[in-house]
Amino acid sequence: MWTVLVILLVAWAVLSIVGFAFEGLLWLAIIGVVLFLGTLVFGVVRSRARRRTT
Repeated sequence: MWTVLVILLVAWAVLSIVGFAFEGLLWLAIIGVVLFLGTLVFGVVRSRARRRTT
């Protein structure tokens, strides 16, 4: 599970960097940041839920 989350976080970070590097792709940077934060929150929530059940 964590492997998939880390891969997604890296992918979103790369998209954000590419978006900020090229002015015309600012929308890509915004999408990358939103997806990065969403994936991070998802991982934290899922991790905390798993700790409560065990």
